Amino acid sequence: MRLKSSIWVAAYLRRCQTEGVFGAIRRRGAEEAGAVLIKVALLDGTAMLYMPAPQTVYDDERPFERVFVAATPQPVEEAAVEQRLAKETGFDPDVWIVELEDRAGRHFLDLAK
Repeated sequence: MRLKSSIWVAAYLRRCQTEGVFGAIRRRGAEEAGAVLIKVALLDGTAMLYMPAPQTVYDDERPFERVFVAATPQPVEEAAVEQRLAKETGFDPDVWIVELEDRAGRHFLDLAK
């Protein structure tokens, strides 16, 4: 069984903040199972966007884990990330948006399961 999105987001933000990375919830989605999108602002006008991985990436023995993939392989203009977030919000009104600010682009998604 997977953690509720609200609990996962709270734990994820705490993890980031313990490492000195500022993060905040920009949009609250469905508490139980809303998809979570992570924007990492590099504070130079560029950003990265991380989205849930396709279901084919998940390990059948660990279906409760959350796996993320970079929607942008390299940092892109922040406006482009904002456009993508607007599109995703229009498509899925239950989506969560979490924004981090870190010049080094740290996101800790490889640690947050």
